[in-house]
Amino acid sequence: MKYLVANPELCIECRACEEACSKAYFKENNREKSRIRIGGNNSRKKITACTQCGECIDICPVEALYRDEKGIVRLDKKKCVGCFMCVGFCPEFAMFDHEDYLEPFNCIACGICVNSCPTEAIHIEEK
Repeated sequence: MKYLVANPELCIECRACEEACSKAYFKENNREKSRIRIGGNNSRKKITACTQCGECIDICPVEALYRDEKGIVRLDKKKCVGCFMCVGFCPEFAMFDHEDYLEPFNCIACGICVNSCPTEAIHIEEK
């Protein structure tokens, strides 16, 4: 199974990864619509992305979240009722929502952000 690995020490907070992600999935440059998030405080940089732990799958009351054939956590939009329980219960804070959408979203380890990172602070690995 693929998952995104982050090295926050290498991150320069340029947000190129957020831009690439939001453009790829939501067709606009809007960091709040990125499946990866850069942030933190002055003493500690943080890169937030889904680790594919699957905790959200067990929380979903309508079984809209599942693992695909490659082990990636996916959302079936036809089943999702927009309760956002997965957002609230995600231990990584990596299941996101946005007021423009009725469903949550998460990183699916596609690698688009990896290709945009100038410092190689993120990369894809196999579990």
